[in-house]
Amino acid sequence: MTVFHRNEKKEPLPENLKGGVIAIGNFDGVHRGHRSVLDRALELAAERGVPALVLTFEPHPRSVFKPDEPVFRLTPAPLKARLLEAMGFNAVLEYPFDRDFAGRSAEEFIESILVDWLGASAVVTGFDFHFGKGRQGGPAFLMASGERHGFAVSLVDAYRDENAEVVSSSRIRTLVASGDVAEAAGLLGYRYTVEAEVIGGEKLGRQLGFPTANMRLADENELHPGIYAVRFRRPDGTLHDGVASYGRRPTVTENGAPLLETYLFDFSGSLYGEVCSVSFFGHLRDELKFDGLDPLVAQIRRDEEEARALLSGVRPLGELDAAIAF
Repeated sequence: MTVFHRNEKKEPLPENLKGGVIAIGNFDGVHRGHRSVLDRALELAAERGVPALVLTFEPHPRSVFKPDEPVFRLTPAPLKARLLEAMGFNAVLEYPFDRDFAGRSAEEFIESILVDWLGASAVVTGFDFHFGKGRQGGPAFLMASGERHGFAVSLVDAYRDENAEVVSSSRIRTLVASGDVAEAAGLLGYRYTVEAEVIGGEKLGRQLGFPTANMRLADENELHPGIYAVRFRRPDGTLHDGVASYGRRPTVTENGAPLLETYLFDFSGSLYGEVCSVSFFGHLRDELKFDGLDPLVAQIRRDEEEARALLSGVRPLGELDAAIAF
């Protein structure tokens, strides 16, 4: 999978990727709603015999305009690229989004990016996609530009779930923030997953007989504090079932920094320094403060039993889930 970080002077697009079908969007979460756009791009690319590319923007535009209100990213750029690769895209084009870029006209976006840089043969995006300074470019502008510059335009309607509700990133963020990772998985099409480096901790879990792999999630992550049945993936692809606690550890600390602590079943060894992923299969309970370590250990044993039971019967929700958590 090729990921290009666009630099106009230094990184022209390789010739073998020019003339492709371009799916445009932020695609945070790569959820079922996004996949109606992404699948259409893959279909068109296959029909035309050209590369399928994704054009996205980093950082998230809202982070540029409202830096004091960071966006809770469901899929930071590296995880997003992995998901898009699993879908079959040839490359992800991460275009830098800053105030200079936001101030460009819609016509400049068309000419400098879609025509000159990408040589797009077709563009696929959502029906409500707007671009250019003041959002002056919309669906009608894009279609007219396609006719003028010689690329096809395909606009995809909003995807709705079985209850006729629009599947959106904000809706999924709300579910994850409430701890409902099972419902979130239904909208994502795969289990909600985080990635981070395994860091050292206070080793209390090891002393209690439950050594954990500790991860510090991004500050803007809004995962609900609690205990979860999870699957843990190492960089080499090996998988381990486990039970994870996310929160401030109220039994042993006073207002500690949020930490994700995963106890891997039937595993021994060092994970320090590895960038691993944790996929969430079910919320077992909220974080609690216990009156001492003995009741905490007893509860951890019950959590382990419940997590093992939940994970014993899980099946992939689809191809992306199989690629991420199986």
